[in-house]
Amino acid sequence: MTPLSTDPAARARLRWSAATSSVQIEGSRRADGAGRSIWDDEIAKPGRIRDGSTAEPACDSYRRVADDLALVAGLGLDRYRFSIPWARVQPDGRGPGNVAALDHYARVVDGLLAAGVTPFPTLYHWELPSAVEADGGWLARDTVERFGEYAALVAARLGDRVSSWYTLNEPAMTTLQGYAVGALAPGRQLLYGALPTAHHQLLAHSRAAEALHARGAASVGLVNNHTWVLPLRDTEEDQAAAAVYDLLHNRLFSEPLLSGTTPDLEVLGLPPLPVLGDDLARIAGSIDFYGVNFYNPTTVTAAAAEDDIPFEIVPTPGVPVTGFGPEWPIMPSALRDLLIDLHRRHPSMPPIIIGENGASFPEPDVAGPVEDIDRIAYLSAHIDAVGEAIDAGVPVEEYTVWSLLDNWEWTDGYTQRFGLVHVDFSTGERTPKGSYGWYRDLIAGTRAAEDAEAARA
Repeated sequence: MTPLSTDPAARARLRWSAATSSVQIEGSRRADGAGRSIWDDEIAKPGRIRDGSTAEPACDSYRRVADDLALVAGLGLDRYRFSIPWARVQPDGRGPGNVAALDHYARVVDGLLAAGVTPFPTLYHWELPSAVEADGGWLARDTVERFGEYAALVAARLGDRVSSWYTLNEPAMTTLQGYAVGALAPGRQLLYGALPTAHHQLLAHSRAAEALHARGAASVGLVNNHTWVLPLRDTEEDQAAAAVYDLLHNRLFSEPLLSGTTPDLEVLGLPPLPVLGDDLARIAGSIDFYGVNFYNPTTVTAAAAEDDIPFEIVPTPGVPVTGFGPEWPIMPSALRDLLIDLHRRHPSMPPIIIGENGASFPEPDVAGPVEDIDRIAYLSAHIDAVGEAIDAGVPVEEYTVWSLLDNWEWTDGYTQRFGLVHVDFSTGERTPKGSYGWYRDLIAGTRAAEDAEAARA
């Protein structure tokens, strides 16, 4: 098979996108009456952010919209994924919408449409309003209704021009890292006590989808972080540990959406999720596409018998790593295998969108050209893995690079760079990297292949 990254005709089967998120690029955290989010609370904790930084000004994108839209247009993207922060639109997580904030995102949408790029907003990229967390956050069923109300406010303002929406970004990471082990905001360490947040997020997605469709949306889905789980050793104990981790990271979120069922938590000795009435039916009927974010596989081994968690995450042997080190191994075949397995489990599933894929590598802080050959190699190999999955019958329709810009990387601050565009955080200067030109040319090749095919038809 000709690699997808070098075969224009094969690439023509995909739409091409790039992504950012609000807290990571915008800055101006208190501008236009914005409220406080759980990430503002996290930043305020002494020693919480690796380099002591804040998300201010990040890339200063709230004020430099024109600069970033020009970069989007220069790539020739089909769609641009950006996020709208709940705490800007509803500072207290309830009540009327913040007109100034909604006007800002209306300008973003208009700018994208003027550039010939389809806007693809995300309603929730981990920025829960602090007031909602104070009322229980994703542990509280009331958050489901509040999120639906927020979605309706945004759709009322933007729905005449936006037809495709992501509701939630990576609910697995909110549950596992935000509420179970405390690696991300809101920094809770509840272990299995975090599991109700999984159900409440999926139910909130379904409420938001109803609100969006009621206001004209044509395509609504969510995007979850998925990983291909590998046992360290071919032993019964490690296989069992891998099955538990796969259940918690992947199937806890995919099964309700794609089959209307919840995984059997009894294997962990846990009570069932807080499912009521027609919850599962509403969740199962709520997606027009299924989003998959993928960065790396996860290798696990059986934990010691006395540990609370039956698995231990360990380095994946024999593979290169990104700037995060062994925490993020590089194995493009894992994306192919994950997609094929997901489709095998759910042969009637809706189209798949790769909502994020990318890698961080060490790069200079100051403005200047960056020939990021490692990133190009990473992206090319993963695009080829998507092509292999498509050849196996998996209905992938779109591929999205994370990220358009270097950004503020959560608790790692400014220490990790994912961007197609280098950002000098001391000046805000933007410099397209080698990967920007590579992705631009790949997309242009797709356009040429589409034109050639149309001429032959």
